Amino acid sequence: MEVCNSTLGSGFILVGILDDSGFPELLCATITALYFLAITSNGLLLLVITMDARLHVTMYLLLWQLSLMDLLLTSVITPKAILDYLLKDNTISFGGCALQMFLELTLGSAEDLLLAFMAYDRYVAICHPLNYTILMSQKVCCLMIATSWILASLSALGYSIYTMQYPFCKSRQIRHLFCEIPPLLKLACADTSTYELMVYVMGVTLLIPPLAAILASYSLILFTVLHMPSNEGRKKALVTCSSHLTVVGMWYGGAIVMYVLPSSFHSPKQDNISSVFYTIFTPALNPLIYSLRNKEVTGALRRVLGKRFSVQSTF
Repeated sequence: MEVCNSTLGSGFILVGILDDSGFPELLCATITALYFLAITSNGLLLLVITMDARLHVTMYLLLWQLSLMDLLLTSVITPKAILDYLLKDNTISFGGCALQMFLELTLGSAEDLLLAFMAYDRYVAICHPLNYTILMSQKVCCLMIATSWILASLSALGYSIYTMQYPFCKSRQIRHLFCEIPPLLKLACADTSTYELMVYVMGVTLLIPPLAAILASYSLILFTVLHMPSNEGRKKALVTCSSHLTVVGMWYGGAIVMYVLPSSFHSPKQDNISSVFYTIFTPALNPLIYSLRNKEVTGALRRVLGKRFSVQSTF
């Protein structure tokens, strides 16, 4: 194939799941509904945690960050995918592709680390409740949040720069929902085997240790919960932790399929489905899982909305 170096003036064509679907109109409507659900639910959760002083504790500050990451992640990808389908224009500039990749990698990697920190927070709260305020102070919480963002952004910057320096062939069709490393490397007109191995190793490094930490935390939590004398306390702890584990399962499942499974197990359709799962479905469902099963959040939501409605009724 003829080689054409990528420049800022050149672009790519995204051939995502909407183009390969047998029912694109129904799928587009579903994705649109999920996006508005993600905006509404995450936006409400951000508002409630910000306005209710009772939720200004480590657990809910971490949840606030999770909602922010989910809201930004789905907004980086979903609106463009919907508009591309509606306007029948799937092009994305070289710079836009690099930016989208950087933002997606930053937000995705930050969420990987944040979920591990949230598991540790639940471990301390249940297994060491008397030392919770010391081990999980607001200073520690801020350090966890900063660590997630800084490590994720540095990693994403390196990946984005190195991926986009490859020369690409004239066929610029990226068979994926958005600009992501594995499908983009298939267009490179150079040997990418060493880099693909590095991406695989780094994917394992970034995904498996946080997942192992989460599983270890919840194993210790389960051991502690099973020895609780109170049935009510045992039930409350299990309900709280099951919410987090549901989120972890949805998020890490899609990410592992994309970045940990060897390339021989990948297909464009499978990768598209996996990406939709952790960039659209999970951000829409995360706040519902947490808020519907958390009395503190639902109570704060009633208080905040009640205040707003009461203020409006006075005018």
